[in-house]
Amino acid sequence: MQQKINGYTREEAEELVRYIAEGKRAGRTLTELFASYGKAHGRAGGSVRNYYYKLLRSEERAAKEVLAGKELRAGAVRPFTEEETERMLRDILAQRKGGASVRRAILNVCGGDAKQMLRYQNKYRNLLRKQPELVRAAAERAGLAPEIVVRKNRSVLEKRLENEINALYDRLALTLREENERLRETVKRLTEENELLRRASRVKGALASAGKGGARSANA
Repeated sequence: MQQKINGYTREEAEELVRYIAEGKRAGRTLTELFASYGKAHGRAGGSVRNYYYKLLRSEERAAKEVLAGKELRAGAVRPFTEEETERMLRDILAQRKGGASVRRAILNVCGGDAKQMLRYQNKYRNLLRKQPELVRAAAERAGLAPEIVVRKNRSVLEKRLENEINALYDRLALTLREENERLRETVKRLTEENELLRRASRVKGALASAGKGGARSANA
């Protein structure tokens, strides 16, 4: 029987980790790697992403062995407190009561901050999936019909949220690529300017030396 690590066989986990490590060294973004790996192995990019981060945060010995020496790290996760969860639901549902879609509600609540939107959408999706009674109770307190917020066919809404979450990851990855490109261009420009300054300094030094030589000849 093959050993499983969070649902993947050990061989699959090792292949994924190797693929991500090599891709990052080649300068590819995680979003690109999740999508291409998923396409090659018949998995959704979001599913690959979720597995990858779960693996990075796993305390299992087998997971740590697979990751050993790969220098892959996950950023620290800031968990939602109970108060923050209640506030998030209250704010989102207030927007929903005003006629906003879930996406528009989260966009408004987060003020367009892509990272915060991603965090809220992930949390909201997980609440719909794992704690729908909590969302229903918050909807009732907000004066909304619970069935409007937590539909019987939750998979449709969850799928929409998943698509929006993937789109946010893509936006963040694009922003990082653009910033890296700007930094590369800045470094290139500064390097060229430094080289021009060095050349100018050498020419100036050569002219100064030539001038001194000429002066000595004239005095002689």
